[in-house]
Amino acid sequence: MDTLEASAIDQALDVLARRPIVALTGAGLSTDSGIPDYRGPGSPRRTPMTYQEFLSGEDAQRRYWARSHVGWARMAQAEPNAGHHALAALERCGALKGVITQNVDGLHTAAGNRAVIDLHGRIADVVCVRCRRRSSRAELQRRLAELNPGFIEAAGAAVEAAPDGDAELAAVDGFRLAWCTGCGGPLKPDVVFFGENVPRDRVERAYAMVDAAAALLVAGSSLAVMSGLRFVRHAHEAGLPVVIVNRGPTRGDDLATVRVDAGCSETLSALAAALGTAQ
Repeated sequence: MDTLEASAIDQALDVLARRPIVALTGAGLSTDSGIPDYRGPGSPRRTPMTYQEFLSGEDAQRRYWARSHVGWARMAQAEPNAGHHALAALERCGALKGVITQNVDGLHTAAGNRAVIDLHGRIADVVCVRCRRRSSRAELQRRLAELNPGFIEAAGAAVEAAPDGDAELAAVDGFRLAWCTGCGGPLKPDVVFFGENVPRDRVERAYAMVDAAAALLVAGSSLAVMSGLRFVRHAHEAGLPVVIVNRGPTRGDDLATVRVDAGCSETLSALAAALGTAQ
C-alpha cells in the first residue's frame, strides 16, 4: 500500500468511525473471487444481453442459456474473498447496518452478511417469464446437463468467463432449452437484465436502508448506471458522507467525501480492522 492509498484510508476512517454505515457494492468487489467485471481497468468491452433481446424468442434464449450453462459451472464454485469477509466482520461488530449489492453472485450472504438487499436479484434463482414460478438454478443446471450431455466439456477449459455467470461462446447451435415444469413457459434467471427495471419495493427498501445510516460506503462500483448512482445522490442530498473505494474513476466521484483509488480486498480489510476496534 503506497502513501497516497494509506492517506486516503486514514481519511475514510475519520469519516466512517462511530457512524452507522451502509455499503453499496458492485462487480469490482467480486473480481478477487474470480468473477470478471464489466467496467474495471483492463476489462474488455462487453455487450450483455438486454431484457428485450432475451424476450425476443428462442434463438436469444438459447444463446443465453448455452453460455450460462458453461459459465454457471464455474461461477457456482466462486467463494467470498477478503473484501466480502471484511464487510461481514463490520456487520458482526455493529459498524455496518446493511449491504445493498448490485452483484448477483450471492457472495455477501455466503460470507456471513445478514442484512443484504440483492438489488439486481440472485443468479442462483430462476423464474418463469410466463407464470412467475421460481426454482433453483442448480436444479436447472442438472436438467440442462441431461438435455445437453457433454456440452460443457466440448466448450473446453479455455472459454473465457464473463460477468453474471455466463461465458463467451462462439457456437450454440443445437443447444436444447429447458422449460418451466409448471406451465411450459420460458425460464429466465431471477436477475435484473440491462433494460429491465429493479422492482420498486426493492428500491424503496434500499432507500430506507440508506436513510437509517449515517454514512455510505461504496465498494467496487463505477456507478456507471443509475441503479447504483441514485443511492449515492440520495445520501449526498441527505447530508450523509460518502466514501468510495474503487480502482479507476466513478460517476459519483464529485459527490464523494473521500475517494480511495485502490482494490476492495485490501482496503476493506484495513477499514474493518480499524473500525472493529473503534466500536
